[in-house]
Amino acid sequence: MEAFIIKFIKFCTVGFSGLFVDFFITWLLKERVGINKYLANAIGFLTAATSNYVLNRVWTFHSTNDGILIEYASFIGVSVVGLLINTAVIYFLIEKKQYNFYISKIFATIVVTCWNFFANYYFTF
Repeated sequence: MEAFIIKFIKFCTVGFSGLFVDFFITWLLKERVGINKYLANAIGFLTAATSNYVLNRVWTFHSTNDGILIEYASFIGVSVVGLLINTAVIYFLIEKKQYNFYISKIFATIVVTCWNFFANYYFTF
């Protein structure tokens, strides 16, 4: 159980670094470039997922799997499902509850972190 908790803490640490990547890319594309908030969110999320894959492979899960492309595809697949969950939560909180976009994104990130960890723990790594 201790090893599981340590992996979760490492996963969250990596995810926190990805949070900065995600929010920065999202902000840049939404506020400075002026693209649609949902598209900006998707690009930010997927950019962060790629950086998170590398960090989680090396540091969190110490993967030595030679099938790196399959492993990466699995990680991205989990992340895409996470993106769908993320977008649904953001949409619901903005459109139905009138929350601020970035507050909604924080809530969505918490939900998706749990999904991503368990899915990657059991399926990817």
